[in-house]
Amino acid sequence: MLKFIHNTLRWFFMRVEGVFNVAFGDKLNPLYHLGTITFWQFWLVCISGLYLFLFTDTGVNDAYTSVEAITHDQWWAGGIMRSVHRYASDGMIITMLLHMTRHFAFDKYRGFRWFSWITGVILIWLVYITGINGFMLVWDKLAQFVTVSTAELLDWIPIFKGVVIRNFIFEGHVNDRLFTLLAFVHLGAPLLVLMVMWIHVQRVPRAHTNPPKAIAIWVTATFLVLSLVRPVVSQGPANLSVEVGSLDFDWFYLPIYPLIYEWPLASLWGFLIGTSVFLYLLPWLPPKRRGSAKAELDISVHPDNRTVKARFGETILDAGLRGEINLPYECRNGGCGMCKCSILNGEVDPGIYQPSVLSPAERALGRVLMCCATPLSDIEIEYEPQAALTRAPMREYVGVVDSMEKLSHDVMGVVVKLPEGEHISFSAGQYINIILEDGERRAFSFASAPHNAQNIELQIRLVPGGRFTTHVFEKMKAGDPIRFEGPLGDFVLRESNRPIIFVAGATGFAPVKSMVEDAFHRGLKRPIHLYWGVRQRRDMYLAHLPEQWQREHENFKFIPVLSEAGPEDEWTGRTGLVHESILQDFPSLAGNEIYACGSVRMVEAIFPKLKNQGAEEGMCFSDAFTISARSMAIQVPAEEAKS
Repeated sequence: MLKFIHNTLRWFFMRVEGVFNVAFGDKLNPLYHLGTITFWQFWLVCISGLYLFLFTDTGVNDAYTSVEAITHDQWWAGGIMRSVHRYASDGMIITMLLHMTRHFAFDKYRGFRWFSWITGVILIWLVYITGINGFMLVWDKLAQFVTVSTAELLDWIPIFKGVVIRNFIFEGHVNDRLFTLLAFVHLGAPLLVLMVMWIHVQRVPRAHTNPPKAIAIWVTATFLVLSLVRPVVSQGPANLSVEVGSLDFDWFYLPIYPLIYEWPLASLWGFLIGTSVFLYLLPWLPPKRRGSAKAELDISVHPDNRTVKARFGETILDAGLRGEINLPYECRNGGCGMCKCSILNGEVDPGIYQPSVLSPAERALGRVLMCCATPLSDIEIEYEPQAALTRAPMREYVGVVDSMEKLSHDVMGVVVKLPEGEHISFSAGQYINIILEDGERRAFSFASAPHNAQNIELQIRLVPGGRFTTHVFEKMKAGDPIRFEGPLGDFVLRESNRPIIFVAGATGFAPVKSMVEDAFHRGLKRPIHLYWGVRQRRDMYLAHLPEQWQREHENFKFIPVLSEAGPEDEWTGRTGLVHESILQDFPSLAGNEIYACGSVRMVEAIFPKLKNQGAEEGMCFSDAFTISARSMAIQVPAEEAKS
């Protein structure tokens, strides 16, 4: 039965959303923004409510007359605010129930999502309680009906034993103290609602709380028009001596109130409690989705060269965003197609999406929407980063060797100058391929920062027997032409607020130099630690530069490490393997981003040890290889590693 309801609701939502996509466009489809529209309506309720509170008296004899004065004497302000307050409150009920129904229809309430579902149910009841309490403060005939009916409903509870209704039997029994209590509840309850709303979205990665500007304007304008066309007015003063007859009813907040006089109160309470218990237990009721043998699955993401963990039933997009990968997305509901990716390995459930955004031909090629697809096994995906749409494409350049400086016995600093007026756009951490005469290529990282893009600085280490590096040390001279292609690679700083740990081995300092200088140039204030490991003191060819950074920047710390220090080094600093110093300084590496720059062997050796001390799988990056749960794809040329 539950499966039939799921399928029916999905059929309904998919077709209505398809129509709305045609009418409003996928970016402004209100069904894709039900949660954020609810937040916006909440703010409208709060703003209008605060205005009304300034002019409303909470005394039992003055409440009705003060509300009447607001409504009619200043209809152009207070009257509109009162109507907006009511209509936005009703709107919250509509969008919350639609939001909840949609998540139920698409089976997004089970597993790890139980927390969001339960807090959502609590939130709906809190909003109902707050709204019902608000009706009482007007103290008109509708307020009288709601107050008396609520008292009768509460009196069924054994602890009250009829005490509550006694306050409303005769005119004069209701006093100012009761109204002050009702006003206090109506002011305090929204704060509780806001707190639960904040808790509700905490498990949704990068959850938005504001709708697109166009939708916010449209919603606000709708309430303003309703306020002018059909203003909310009182229904005559309350009089406990007279039984309320006909009313202009609010069916959004008060649908159960007629049942108070139609059903036995025990049956009504049974219905309310039973419905609540059913909603609370729903995430664990059958039919349950068939689980995976693993509690978590690995998603290897290209071109980021990262692996993130996905909880069973979690979409690729949510897992990636939770792992702080800047995946492209817009609607998050399978309606825009912006989050397309290719499945390179593994099995996924493609989920439910609008057929217009992902054709059968694309599915046959392994394309899915990250916001809908869920992994069924460890998977490997590839997507096109949004940044790639604006990043300069790789192209071939011809420059000349502007200068050369021997930085150490086996490291040559080479500056390549481009022709006048020409520059190369790149991101710090990327590299170029030097193109040799026979077309072979050698990869070297930019050691210069992007803001100095006309002169390219390289740090080239002599590889014994290396064809190109031997040429650099023995034959290359200033003025020689040099052909290369670039920029290449995605080893770049991620946008986050996490502290950064750089691990450089030998000439792995080159990309670090580019990234650190770029970070300083852009004003990044994230804490930065640089661990530079070499064999002997003479191998640390530019030690004065990070020492200078440390003096000039409070957020930068430099830790040099020698693995084979000899007496001639006169070394008093750290010794041993570079990762040992990191483990010594960081009892836990959780919460940090780690960028390793150096040989494949070094990175292969240190990453497992760093992960054993809390380094997160998706927060370890390298210019040497791709981290994968199943394999390691070496990306460094066989003869000469990127320098």
